[in-house]
Amino acid sequence: MSKYSLVLILVVFSIFAISEISSVNAHSLFNSAEQTIGNNRVQIATLPEFPQIKEESTILFRITDRDYNEVDRFTMGVRIFFNDEQITAFRPEVHEGSHWETKFVFEHPGNHIVKVDLYDVEGEDGVITYTFNMSTQSPFGYIFIVSITIGATIFAIVVGYIYVPRIIRSKFKP
Repeated sequence: MSKYSLVLILVVFSIFAISEISSVNAHSLFNSAEQTIGNNRVQIATLPEFPQIKEESTILFRITDRDYNEVDRFTMGVRIFFNDEQITAFRPEVHEGSHWETKFVFEHPGNHIVKVDLYDVEGEDGVITYTFNMSTQSPFGYIFIVSITIGATIFAIVVGYIYVPRIIRSKFKP
């Protein structure tokens, strides 16, 4: 393989890499969701992405209209359930801006139901309730991350095993 061929391959690869980077969108978090009811959209997520049992996590809320324009003010209460039993609630409060976050410690492994109640929604009567699923970290999360890492490592080893000897041979050929 000549030097010009190698340079051409690197240029083509760079063009594809740059075009892919410019069109990348952020992935949605594992514990994130959004739901639209009436004129509002509620988005919810957790930090860290995989909440750990008995460790403090942050639950993030964002309220927008149907066109993703952030609201200036909202009244919201939150109820959290585990196994159909309410384990905690945050009283309805008025929040300025469209974002609100709260700290929470998940005590039980598994699926939690988070019910978000919006009050005084323009154009709606009464309270509107949005329902979301939140999961805590299970052993399968670790298995997933480890399997992806192992797969990427094996791929890099195979590619290196195939191409590195070719490159070395081409450099030392008389």
